[in-house]
Amino acid sequence: MLDAIAEWMGHSLYYTKGTGRLPKRSALGHPSVVPYTGYPTADGKQVLISIQNDREWVRFVTDVLERVELARDPDYATNIARTRNRAAVDAAIAQKTSKLDAKDLVAKLDAAAIGNARLNDVHGLIEHPQLAARDRWRPVRTPVGTFDAILPPFTYADAEATMGAVPALGEHTDAVLVGLGRTADEIAGLRTDRTVG
Repeated sequence: MLDAIAEWMGHSLYYTKGTGRLPKRSALGHPSVVPYTGYPTADGKQVLISIQNDREWVRFVTDVLERVELARDPDYATNIARTRNRAAVDAAIAQKTSKLDAKDLVAKLDAAAIGNARLNDVHGLIEHPQLAARDRWRPVRTPVGTFDAILPPFTYADAEATMGAVPALGEHTDAVLVGLGRTADEIAGLRTDRTVG
């Protein structure tokens, strides 16, 4: 897992190794790709927009922002310029995105072949259609009723992860103590002096 995460840190890793300096924090954004962050929508959601090259930028400002002049503006035309002018670029984009619902913005981005994703809160994750389509939820018994729990991320063609009931507080105390070599009399003593409940 460390190897995978280290490789995933690509830009930050090489930037720091090459310059000796830590990159500036950019929250959702990418430190060297602009635009690459979440933008507000009219319905209070956010959509992540990712422009990977200057050709995409031209398509984006023409087909989505409908501001073709930004394709030629030296403060916006190249990724290097956009990185230097991040606040202005983000403001120009938000001016348009904040007037569209997330669904409409995603449709425009998809039509222009621009990388995008809706940013979900935890409710959005719970309701994500892929989790339902991939049958990732399982009912699990708990002391207060049945609760839907998500399967672990690894799957096997011939077996499913066990999703056992959540035990009540103290439900397995005696079994654990027996497993530790305690006798019935010792367990009774532990209950009498309230060491266990």
